[in-house]
Amino acid sequence: KPSIISRKDWNAKEPVGTAKEHSITAITIHHTATLQKENVTIEKKMQNLQSFSQSENRLATGKLKPVWFDVPYHFYIAVDGKIAEGREIKYVGDTNTEYDPTAHALIVLEGNFETEQVSYQQQKSLQEMIIWLADKYKVSPAKIKGHNDFAATACPGKNLKKTFPDLQKKING
Repeated sequence: KPSIISRKDWNAKEPVGTAKEHSITAITIHHTATLQKENVTIEKKMQNLQSFSQSENRLATGKLKPVWFDVPYHFYIAVDGKIAEGREIKYVGDTNTEYDPTAHALIVLEGNFETEQVSYQQQKSLQEMIIWLADKYKVSPAKIKGHNDFAATACPGKNLKKTFPDLQKKING
């Protein structure tokens, strides 16, 4: 198991409302679509993400995002490769797009990978996370995909998506 900063260690607030429980059969990779911030701690990034998630917000598209139960993703990988626990994995994640994330373990990497590059540390942490989650939940490599494999979105960004074939080789190897 990779080293993961717990919800307690980043000082997570309690979830709000209720969420649906699920069993993991797939792994879906996302990007934050925000620029990487090397000088902000992962704890602060998680607190900010949780505050955004647990309040109603207007998105860049103009769409209104409702209050979510908690952080939408199960795991967050910062630019320095540190990993934080997001929403408890037993609960279905949230999305601003039109796909049902039930049964998906959601991993998000910090960055906008349409314009930025995935850091070496992020690639290494993502590989460790996928190997661990795939083994723990018996997820086949064919069920490890990007957000844009399920919804009309640029997420996880072309620069992250192009690393998938190499990642698949490492998982299969």
